[in-house]
Amino acid sequence: MTTLETPPDTPTTPPPPDLRRRRALGMLIWAVVFSVGVYFVGVPTSDPLIAFGWLWLATIAWRNHEPWRTHLRFLRDWLPICLLLVIYNVSRGYADRLFEPHVTELIGFDRWLFGGVVPTEWLQEHLWQPGVVQWWEVAVSLVYFSHFLAMPTIAVVLWMRSRLQWARFMRRWFLLCVFGLITYFLYPAAPPWWAAQPEHGALIDAQRISTHGWDAIGLHGAGNTLNALQVEASNPVAAMPSLHTAFAFMSVVFFLPMVRRYWWPLLLAYPLSMTFTLVYTAEHWVIDVLVGWAYVGLVFLVVGLGERWWDARRRTLG
Repeated sequence: MTTLETPPDTPTTPPPPDLRRRRALGMLIWAVVFSVGVYFVGVPTSDPLIAFGWLWLATIAWRNHEPWRTHLRFLRDWLPICLLLVIYNVSRGYADRLFEPHVTELIGFDRWLFGGVVPTEWLQEHLWQPGVVQWWEVAVSLVYFSHFLAMPTIAVVLWMRSRLQWARFMRRWFLLCVFGLITYFLYPAAPPWWAAQPEHGALIDAQRISTHGWDAIGLHGAGNTLNALQVEASNPVAAMPSLHTAFAFMSVVFFLPMVRRYWWPLLLAYPLSMTFTLVYTAEHWVIDVLVGWAYVGLVFLVVGLGERWWDARRRTLG
């Protein structure tokens, strides 16, 4: 793998043993506090301020030898972005006020693509058992939960390693959110679990099971919190594009030019596992996933053209 640009104020030599011990101790304390918080309060999902608060504490734990002015830079750089994400989350909840939700054409596309079979129905018929938590459902719940922390974690690591790469990453992330939000307003789309409800015609036979795996590892509170957020803090007809898959795909595509090709299958396993998770648990249709992938390609094209134009303009202006 290639290494990211090292900021000027970051040491290039390996940290001394005492610094490594301080970092290890700081991260251990953070991990214990985070685990206790997840167990008793639940997973930090819908509120970006909470998620980034945990990540800020992680940066403090990792760099606990630094003065406080260094830690306060995190607030300076991240607070505007967190506020933008809060605005995005709030406005997303109003995205179904203009048009009626679409669902029948989504079912039709998935059936056409898979020879008359709805993938969500087929997967749950062959893999899911009511009242039984299978071992793979633990992995499914963890993959589903990773959506809420993977992108922020990557962004924070980039922020600590290279401000240039952090800015490139954030431009793509923000534009992807904007494209998704515009689509939610113009084309509200219902997910499989919504289509399966009797009040919506029971168009398919499926259950929403994305949080079932938490029970097998004793994190009932985490599952209950996530279930409540799925009902209260989300737009039920914002299925297209699937930003769960789009975020997972973007978090991998961003790094593909930086790593050797034999690592690509390992990296691409993450968005593929997210795709399986979302379709199996009735969170998204396959067409939602495909549109999410297409949006990632569009975002990288648009932002890449913009960055090249800006670099050329700066060189012209001298």
